[in-house]
Amino acid sequence: MSAELYIHSRNTDGLAIALLKEGKLIELHTEEDNRQFLVGDIYLGKVKRIASGLNAAFVDVGYSKDAFLHYHDLGPHIRSLDKFYRKTTKGKQVWNLADLELEPEIDKNGTIDQVLKANQNVIVQIAKEPISTKGPRITSEISLAGRYVVLVPFSDKVSISQKIRERKERDRLRKLLNDIKPPGFGVIIRTVAQEVERELIESDLRNLVQRWKSMHKHLPRAKPPARILRELGAASALLRDVLNDTFSSIVVDEQEKFDTIKTYLEENAPDKVDILKMHTGRLPMFEKFGIERQIKTSFGRSVSAGKGTYLIIEHTEAMHVIDVNSGNRSSKSDTQEENALAVNLLAAEEIARQLRLRDMGGIIVVDFIDMHKPENRRVLQDKLRDVMKTDRAKHKILPVSKFGLVEITRQRVRPEMNIDTREEDPDGNGKTEAPVAILENIEQTFESLCLTNPKEKFELHVHPFIAAFLTKGLFKSLRRKWVKKYGCKLKIVSRDGFKYLEYRFFKDGESITT
Repeated sequence: MSAELYIHSRNTDGLAIALLKEGKLIELHTEEDNRQFLVGDIYLGKVKRIASGLNAAFVDVGYSKDAFLHYHDLGPHIRSLDKFYRKTTKGKQVWNLADLELEPEIDKNGTIDQVLKANQNVIVQIAKEPISTKGPRITSEISLAGRYVVLVPFSDKVSISQKIRERKERDRLRKLLNDIKPPGFGVIIRTVAQEVERELIESDLRNLVQRWKSMHKHLPRAKPPARILRELGAASALLRDVLNDTFSSIVVDEQEKFDTIKTYLEENAPDKVDILKMHTGRLPMFEKFGIERQIKTSFGRSVSAGKGTYLIIEHTEAMHVIDVNSGNRSSKSDTQEENALAVNLLAAEEIARQLRLRDMGGIIVVDFIDMHKPENRRVLQDKLRDVMKTDRAKHKILPVSKFGLVEITRQRVRPEMNIDTREEDPDGNGKTEAPVAILENIEQTFESLCLTNPKEKFELHVHPFIAAFLTKGLFKSLRRKWVKKYGCKLKIVSRDGFKYLEYRFFKDGESITT
């Protein structure tokens, strides 16, 4: 499965980053130039108050709402971190931790007031970005993530990803990191380090140590609240986390960002430098490669899941709700149970994509088409688990209930990606879905009708603006393309009385869709 990454400069608005697999958009990220409080940023904060009832502290890191620090997020070495900070500000501590005598670990079942007090300065890392009315969630268990390893101060332990199963390779990596890691630091070896040459892993570790040195250098002059170490930009961080052998191209349309990505690849994945390309065409990159169209059709309230099936996605403060609809999908050879299973399996794939694309987190409730056979519900649950294996966010999927409901919890570390796909209504009635989204739904319905009624003749009744768009061009109109692609005849009928979003298919003079 080939993957492509497109990094688009939005002038003064930062970057938009699109990850595609097999040409299909599966992740969309933004990087705003003035955006603060990214996951991984390290701050020097000041404890504002202790909430004993919550066993937590509220810490000022410069956001309008104080950040939340729970006792369990302090990390066992919080006292050693505080000692490192105090000695550093007095000029008595070098970046290396070899000579730092570690303090005893805190009690796992202790209370926050035993460790922190009001007005105390504390080094923290952003674990969850500000979402809605909540401030950031933070941790004092500091770590620096690289491509192949994660550097963990105040520890000597070398941990290896469980996905690296071969004992010989695990022994090689453990010996390598024990040889090169600085004293007083632990290391977590990531899955992508498997079979990677020593030089690349050493280079990655050196970069992380250099970042720690940079933080140590800025710490004595920092006055809380202050950011003392910035996480990598969104593009570099995404490459660090997802770059693998399946990537066939990385396309950038800004010279400065191109140079940054090239430097990153040269240092961390030199075999991938050749796939980096610069887009210089007159047409904007997202339009040139069809990404803008996919955004328009993927972020609306109604989303097609293929073959007539579609999803309705609603967002509330407490949870996200997804309703699965069979639409016009039907098959004379299927029983109702078989048809429901087929619809649900199609929907499961699109749901997994939507969760990643919109970065939906918290509680998600999916209302699938009812199925009466327990074995079919198990098939659906297995399908959901399989298609969500590649999701990097932690998640849990509960069994399908007898009512067809599935509850999913998904890690939520940053605000949900929300894009307004609506445009001004030509009739002057506020906003309506963009034409490209409507066309996508119409095409999916036509495809479904042709699958169950091959070589039949249909009439499509639509608003005059949509009718004109479908028939524009004698030889290259969308209508002709659809007829050739799906093998059915199609007549477009302009209806002045139809609303902009309204369309209806007819066969032999009778309406066959609603």
